[in-house]
Parts: sequence; C-alpha cells; structure tokens
Amino acid sequence: MVAQLATFAFLGIDARPVDVQVQISGGANAFSIVGLPDKAVSEARDRVRGALSAIGIGLPPKRVTINLAPADLPKEGAHFDLPIALALMAEAGAAPKDAIADFAVLGELGLDGSIRKINGVLPAAIAANSQDLGLICPAANGTEATWAGNGLKILAPASIIQLINHFKGTQLLTRPQASSPNNIAPTNDKSADDKSGITGPLENSGDVKPFLDLSDVKGQETAKRALEVAAAGGHNLLMIGPPGAGKSMLASRLPNLLPPLSPEEMLDVSMIQSVAGLLQNGAIAKERPFRAPHHSASMAAMVGGGTKAKPGEASLAHHGVLFLDELPEFSPQVIDSLRQPLETGDVMIARANMHVRYPARFQLIAAMNPCRCGYGHGDGRTCSRGPKCSASYQARISGPLLDRIDMTVNLAPVTAADLLAATQGERTQDVASRVASARQAARERRTQSTGAYALNSALPDGVIADFATPDPEGIQLLARATETLGFSARAYHRVLKLSRTLADLDGSDGVRRRHVAEAISYRQSNEQSAAPPSVIQPNTAQAFRVS
Repeated sequence: MVAQLATFAFLGIDARPVDVQVQISGGANAFSIVGLPDKAVSEARDRVRGALSAIGIGLPPKRVTINLAPADLPKEGAHFDLPIALALMAEAGAAPKDAIADFAVLGELGLDGSIRKINGVLPAAIAANSQDLGLICPAANGTEATWAGNGLKILAPASIIQLINHFKGTQLLTRPQASSPNNIAPTNDKSADDKSGITGPLENSGDVKPFLDLSDVKGQETAKRALEVAAAGGHNLLMIGPPGAGKSMLASRLPNLLPPLSPEEMLDVSMIQSVAGLLQNGAIAKERPFRAPHHSASMAAMVGGGTKAKPGEASLAHHGVLFLDELPEFSPQVIDSLRQPLETGDVMIARANMHVRYPARFQLIAAMNPCRCGYGHGDGRTCSRGPKCSASYQARISGPLLDRIDMTVNLAPVTAADLLAATQGERTQDVASRVASARQAARERRTQSTGAYALNSALPDGVIADFATPDPEGIQLLARATETLGFSARAYHRVLKLSRTLADLDGSDGVRRRHVAEAISYRQSNEQSAAPPSVIQPNTAQAFRVS
C-alpha cells in the first residue's frame, strides 16, 4: 500500500500541486526522498524521524521511500516536513488516511514535534481553495491562510500531537481568526464562486508610521507639480538636483498621494510578501509598497534570483513605488536589469530546470545629483571639474533606461527665502484628492480592449489613439517636437500617455495643445539629461512651452 496526500511547491507566487507518496517495504533499513528535492527537503528525513520519535512513534526497520510527484518539478523548502510525516503516519496506521485526504498540508517540523512557521502559506491556501481542499498549516500561519476565503477549512496546529488528537476527537482545532473585526468584501469584478477573493478580517501590519505631508517640503513647486502628475498616471520620474534640494523628501511623500490598494491589489502584494516571508502577524498588506534599496544592491537583490529564486526589490514594489536614490551610484548592470520589468510588468528568472515569474508592475522614482560633487548646475557653488564631471556622471545611466522614464525634472537649490517663508504649500490630502479624481477618470474610460490597464502609463500602444489623441494643434506640436528632439517611438507614445494624464488632472475630456506642451517639457528635460551639457541648447525647451 501507498499513502498519499497533497502539498505544494512554489514557483514564484504560483503554488504547484505536489503529491507526497509514502511506501514502506521490506528490505534494508533506509529512508530515501526522490523527486528533485533540494538540500532542505533531503534533510527532512532527520527532522521527521526526530519529530515522530518525540511523540512516541518510531519508524519500522524497513525501507521507507518518499516520492514527491511530479518528479520533474523542483522541490525547495522545509514545508515538506509535515506532509511527509503525516503520510508516514497514515501508512503506519497512526493517522486516518481518509481524514487527511481532504487537506493540503504544509509545515516545518522541530525535533520536539512542534510545527514551525513557513513562507508562502497565502498562495498555497488560495490554491487549496481552488481545488476544494482544506489546509493544514502551522499555527503561526493560520491567520494568513484565512485570507484565501471564508469557505476554506483550515487546521492550524502548533504541534503534531495537537493534530493527531484533533483527528482522534480528543482535542478540537478551531478555524483561525484574525484579531480585527473589519472586513473587505469581494469586488464586483469577481464572480460569486471565486475562491481567491479577500473576505477575511483586516488588521494593521507593523508599527504606525508618521504621516509625511507634502507641505513639509519648502519651495520646489515645479517638482511638486511633477510628483502630482506622476502619481496621477503612474509615470516614472527622475529628479535631478544638488544635495539638500529635497529629492528624497519628495519621493518619500509620494505613497501618501496614491489611492489605497484595491482588494485585488492587496492580495497580489500580500502573496509576494508571503513568499518572501515579510507578512507580519498574518496581516494582509494594506499600504502600497515603498522600496528604497541601497545603491550597493546586487542584480539578484534588485530583480530577484539567488539559489532559491526569491523576489527582488522590483517585485516587492509591485503596485507601489521603487525609489532609487543616487541613481548613477548603482551598478549599470543592476539598473539596466529594470528595463524589462518597466516594459512588461513582471520579472522572469530563468534557471536550467525552471522559469520563475514574479509580478513587478511598479512606479520608478529616481533621484540623482547633476554630477559627482553635486553642484554641476547649482547656484552659488560650482563644480571644480566643469562640464566633464556632469557628462561622465550622467553617462552611467544608459539611454534605453532613460527612454523608459516619462518625466525628468530639475530641482534648484532651496533658498533662504524658501526656508523662511511663513506660508506652507499644499497639503498632501489636497493633492491626493486631485490624483484620485484623475485616476477615477482613467478608470471610467477603461474598456474591454484595455482590460486591467487602469493607469495611463500602462495603456497598451494599440489603444492610445482611442484615448490620447490630441487636438490638431497638439498633434502639430508633437510632430515638430518629435522631429526636433529625435523622440523614439517609445518616447512618442509616452508623451501621449503623459498628455492624457495632464488632461485628466485638468478635468478635460480631450487632450489639448497645452497638455502636449507640458508633457514635452518633461520629456525635454529627459533628453537634456542624457546629453552632455555642451550640446544642450538652453532655448530649445522654451520653444515647446506655452503660457
């Protein structure tokens, strides 16, 4: 006889079904695990033997074979411990086969029989629910599993002995509940029988963070306008300015300008955080991610990878903001690795025996000094090396990456008059209100042809003409700018998307010449930042501005 139960292997945020098959046969005393196990899975035999011994169950002196099917799917992680132990107990008659057959099982075992916390329970719970299975997981992950749906049967024991007593009827394991009474109802886009909707209770994750208000930033009205436009359309933004100009302050205030996560976005973000082990106390992610990696980050840290193909900063910023401060200080290979995610919205990690995909639809906000010393274009202080300093510093950023940045804004040094001004600028809630209105206008234009692309920055090229065609004066201006500035096809389309966002902020049904002109001015700054200072024509930008 062969005992069998269900578990999962993880490829990115996808939970692939795996059958754990156990056979105890005659022959030499041996314990083998087959089916492409990694080191952690292979070591399960010692953890399982110790855990079973701790609760008074000894393995027979026979040959024990554990098969993890399908055999060609790589198996990684210690979460295979509990399904292997339960299948062994079922084969030995210590656990009821019929009872465990209705569950998918995940959990790491301690040598004392305890069941330890693991990563990836949320996508596993969603997958189990879609297969009409219950879920057995560690007690520390029980709250996380509840987000897969109210109809999912969940057992979350702290030890093997609790689970066995539950099946014997001497102890009752109740369904885990989160501590907060609030609920998120499924959205109207989901069908009534959708088993991946968020229906569990909502609770805060982590400590309360201080609210960063846009009015704290002195001066820099042009940069604040650019930040508002970027927030309204999800556009990528590069800020160039001397040290202390407020670039980091502005970037850190962007998340508060963005609308709250929708239930579907919460689920997407939480699944990535679950696989990465970042969900705190089983609470689903409520805030848009804001990731700000140090410029020493490696390529694997940025886009994902490593021995276990974990998600990188690009994926951890999904539906949020990826802020790269001191952009030229990053390795050129690292920042160029973001080119594909910026276009496709996902990261594909290729291995010899598998391909792992992580979603990575983030908004890139970058900041940099005009040159290495920081004062290449500043007032009051001059760069000792002159134009060569700026040219060599900015040359570390490739043209293809700059082509994917919709907006570039130059920040001037903050003056004493700005710092001493008694009046405050606009508050975050006022700007966020306009951002929400602009995004709502974009959402209402969404049709069957655009699918889930609600943001103007993510509009497919094939539908741009339906939504962002300017008036005749705007078309003429854009054509002249394309010839004069040498826009690529990508840059041309991004100017149209940016113009559509400016029209939404203006409350205009159509794209006008003034919207195109402002979009070109942001793109003009981008073209200038890619060129050596000696070839920049100062009056070129003014040719495309309108009063």
